[in-house]
Amino acid sequence: MPETSIKFGTDGWRGIIAEDFTFDNVRICAQGVADYLKQSGLSEQGLVIGYDTRFASEDFAAAAAEVIAGNNIRVHLCLKPAPTPVVSFAVPATKAAGAIIITASHNPGSWNGFKYKSQMGASVPDEVTSELEKNIARIVRDQQIKRLALDKALKKGLIDHIDPSIPYFKQMGQLVDLEELRLQKLKIIVDPMYGAGSGYFKELLKGGNIEVTEINAERNPSFPGIQPEPIAKNLARLSRLVVERKAHIGLASDGDADRIGIVDEKGQFLNQHQVFALLCLYLLDVRGERGAMIKTLTSTDMISRLGKAFGVPVYETPVGFKYVAPLMMRENAIVGGEESGGYGFRGHIPERDSILAGLYFLDFMAKTHKTPSQLLDYLYSKVGPHYYERIDSHITGGKRQSIIDRLSSGPIDTIADTRVTRMDTTDGFRFFLADESWLLIRFSGTEPLVRLYAESESTEKVKTLLNEGKRLIGV
Repeated sequence: MPETSIKFGTDGWRGIIAEDFTFDNVRICAQGVADYLKQSGLSEQGLVIGYDTRFASEDFAAAAAEVIAGNNIRVHLCLKPAPTPVVSFAVPATKAAGAIIITASHNPGSWNGFKYKSQMGASVPDEVTSELEKNIARIVRDQQIKRLALDKALKKGLIDHIDPSIPYFKQMGQLVDLEELRLQKLKIIVDPMYGAGSGYFKELLKGGNIEVTEINAERNPSFPGIQPEPIAKNLARLSRLVVERKAHIGLASDGDADRIGIVDEKGQFLNQHQVFALLCLYLLDVRGERGAMIKTLTSTDMISRLGKAFGVPVYETPVGFKYVAPLMMRENAIVGGEESGGYGFRGHIPERDSILAGLYFLDFMAKTHKTPSQLLDYLYSKVGPHYYERIDSHITGGKRQSIIDRLSSGPIDTIADTRVTRMDTTDGFRFFLADESWLLIRFSGTEPLVRLYAESESTEKVKTLLNEGKRLIGV
């Protein structure tokens, strides 16, 4: 068994299939989870195991199930590929101790990954991943992995098959008035990006006046022509079809359907910050909900402005839903969201869910009789216009340290001829400017990238800030 350095980033461990994401390493991770369940006194509750539509995901899931069952822990193994939020919801639905999900989310098709979810169906905090990594390091050294063949585990009743969509669909019906929503005369185009979200909007909205058309809905692990991340550059076909077919909206989900992308009726991509702020406005204005809102530090200041307007607190966390989820639970927050397009909601699991986010957005349209672009105008009437952009640059390990050294060497007083009022180093280097714009320089938790983020009240200022950011890091 090869030695490996398996590290859990902002949301699990990911690797290149057959290079470092191997059956051996998946079994090592699964044994680490089994040991953690025993150490935590949770092994009697069993575990859910799900997977996405990537190459051999069901086989990697079966390999993990054999190890968990080999440790005499019961496994609820999903019958078919399922979105991460659907698998996550199966945890409280079955009263399990947690879930393993085989997915690499939005990464290219050559990747796969291993996520671990808590009893709440949430991304686990650092202290849990630290324990998993300690277990994994010991298992790599000692090579002690217990296994029970799938057929034998099924016969012994240690593994059973579940369809996690059944309790999930029931949950959606409790959170959204689907009967009322189905009465709307809407034409929707859905792009699941060859991922696990295929068929979900179609199933939830069938039987009424809504016309749902899916594209890229078949399983194709190579994700031909796209990377399964629902951002503007990957949704050109969806944008074109929305205009050509005179659809009211386009909805896209990433590879494991925990992130959403939205295209308005004009074929324009609504960026993740606009969508997050719109969903917050929907909860506050249409549903009349009150409570804290949680955002990551890369998310828009529009959330803070909405918080002030509606008299609710806003909390900020480092990047990663594993930081958002605990605060959502502690504060009973109405919503938690991040810059990557993942949003979680009160009354559901503290986990990103593109399907519920999409249903809420459709309900916002139905309740206000507004198009997506009109909803954006309505939002800007409340908080003012906001523009945002992010650029990523690949870096080597040495380059990372030189960037840190450069930004830490002394105070930066002005950026783009605007005074820096304060700097925050919670997660990277974030510069707040006197005109209420901001620039953030941070490193990815899952890839060898440095990311530059900027938000301002004009697109020109955003571009200027990003150029200044590139100059500061020397790229």
